Amino acid sequence: MDIHAEKILILDFGSQYTQLIARRLRELGVYCEIHPCTMKAEAMRAFAPRGVVLSGGPASVTAEGSPRPDPLVFTLGVPVLGICYGLQLMAHLLGGRVGTSHHREFGPATIQVSATSALFAGLPGKLDVWMSHGDGVEAIPSGFEPIASTPSAPFAAVEDRRRRFFAVQFHPEVVHSPRGKELLWNFAHGVCGCSGAWSMRGYVEVAVEQIRAQVKDGHVICALSGGVDSAVAALLVHRAIGDKLHCVFVDNGVLREGERAQVEEVFGTMFHLPLITVDASRRFLDQLAGVTDPEQKRKLIGREFIAVFEEEVEKLAAHGQRARFLVQGTLYPDVIESVSFKGPSATIKSHHNVGGLPEKMKLALVEPLRELFKDEVRRLGIELGLPPPIVQRQPFPGPGLAIRVLGEVTEERLAVVRKADVIVQEEIRRAGLYEQLWQAFAVLLPIKSVGVMGDERTYEATAVIRAVESTDGMTGDWARLPYDLLGRISSRIINEVRGINRVVYDVSSKPPATIEWE
Repeated sequence: MDIHAEKILILDFGSQYTQLIARRLRELGVYCEIHPCTMKAEAMRAFAPRGVVLSGGPASVTAEGSPRPDPLVFTLGVPVLGICYGLQLMAHLLGGRVGTSHHREFGPATIQVSATSALFAGLPGKLDVWMSHGDGVEAIPSGFEPIASTPSAPFAAVEDRRRRFFAVQFHPEVVHSPRGKELLWNFAHGVCGCSGAWSMRGYVEVAVEQIRAQVKDGHVICALSGGVDSAVAALLVHRAIGDKLHCVFVDNGVLREGERAQVEEVFGTMFHLPLITVDASRRFLDQLAGVTDPEQKRKLIGREFIAVFEEEVEKLAAHGQRARFLVQGTLYPDVIESVSFKGPSATIKSHHNVGGLPEKMKLALVEPLRELFKDEVRRLGIELGLPPPIVQRQPFPGPGLAIRVLGEVTEERLAVVRKADVIVQEEIRRAGLYEQLWQAFAVLLPIKSVGVMGDERTYEATAVIRAVESTDGMTGDWARLPYDLLGRISSRIINEVRGINRVVYDVSSKPPATIEWE
C-alpha cells in the first residue's frame, strides 16, 4: 500500500499559519508536504502532487524582491489553491491587479458566497472567516470569476473553473474560520480527487518496511528518554528489526519522580525492548555542582550525556554488536524549520533536548517520524499500543529538572521541586486538564521569603507554577486555570513540601517569555 501516492504540495511563502494548512489536510486523511516557495521545477515534477496550495505570507506582491514560485506551478495541470498572499500572487502573476487596500482587514469577517463553486460545496451562503491582509485584489485575471465577497473585499474568493484554480483572501486553516476545514476537504477530496488513505495504521506498515530496507542486518542504538517521540520511534524500529535495536536510558539524576521506574516497566517489561539503564546520576550532579548559569547547565548535561552514550556504544561493540545507526525522534516541524522560506532567527537559548552526537561516532540516522506532526505521533503511539501516560505525556526538557531549579542544582533542591511537581501533576490530572495543557510544572526559585506556620516564623523558598496552552511549543499563552485549582495546588505544596512557604503563578506568554524558566 502506497499511502503517499495521493499527495498535495504546499508552497510556503512565510505565513505563520503554513503548518496549520498541512495539519488540517492530514486530519482529512490527505498526505501533504511543505516546501519552500523557491522549490525548483524539476522537484515539483518529481513530487507529482494531486494539487498545490500557495500559503499566505507577510510580503506584498507589489514589493521588489517579494517571493515568487517557479511558473511551472501554474502549468502542472493540477488544481491550485491560493490562500491570502497566494490569492494576491495568482492575481498578480496571471494578469490581474493588486493594490494596497483602503480597508485593511485583520480579524473576523463574514463572506457572502455569490456563485456555485466546488470549493464551497455543502457550505452555507454566509461564512464566518478570519482575514489578515493589507493588500487587496483590484482586478482578477482573465478566466477567473468572483465566487465570494465582503463589503470591503469584492474578490474574497475567486476561481478559474477551466484550469481548476481557486484562491481565497481569508485563512480557512485557522480555528477562527469555523467551516474552513470543510472548504479544505472540498479542495483536497472534491477537486483534487484524494481518497483520504493517509492514516497511522497505514503509516506503521510503510515505516516498518522503510526501516528494514535502510538498516538491513545492522545494529541500531536509541537514546530512549521516555517521551512520546523517542518511545514511538523505538517501538517502530523494534517492530522492524527486533533485538538488533539497543535502547539506552540514562538516569541523569534530574528526572521527575518515578520516571526511571516507568520507563523500565513500560519498555523493558511490557514491550520487551532490549533496554540498557545507566545510572549516571552521581556523575551528572557532580558536573552541575556550583553551576548557576542556565546555558552552562545545558551544555554540561549535553556533554555528559554524550560521554555516557559513547561508553555504552563501545560496550556493545566489545560484545560484537557495533551500532551503525542511531534512532532519532525528529518530527516534521523540525524538518520544515530547516528548509523553511523564513529567514534565520536569533538563538534565544540552546534547545531543550540533548544535542547531536559527535561526528566521530559515524552513525547513520534512522528517523521514522520525520514526516509526522506531534498529534500524528500520538495517534501512532496509540496504534502501537503505548499506554496513555506515555502517549499523552507533556513535553519534558532534555536537561530535566536542572533548568527548573533556578540557581545551583543540589540533591536537596531537586527533591523539593520533585515533590512540588508531583502535586502539580496530580491536581492538573484530577481537574481533567492534563491533556488540554501543553505543559504544567513547578519551578523552584533561588528566592526565600518570610512566612508564618503554626505561629512560627519561616524563611523558606518560593515555588512558581507554570501552565501553558500551545499547539507546537513555538508560541504559547499562560493557561487561565480556575482559582480553586490554583488554591488547592498552593495549599498542598506549602503544607506537604518542606522547604517551600510561598507559591506564585506565572502569567506570561511566549513570546516575550519562554515556556521554561531557563
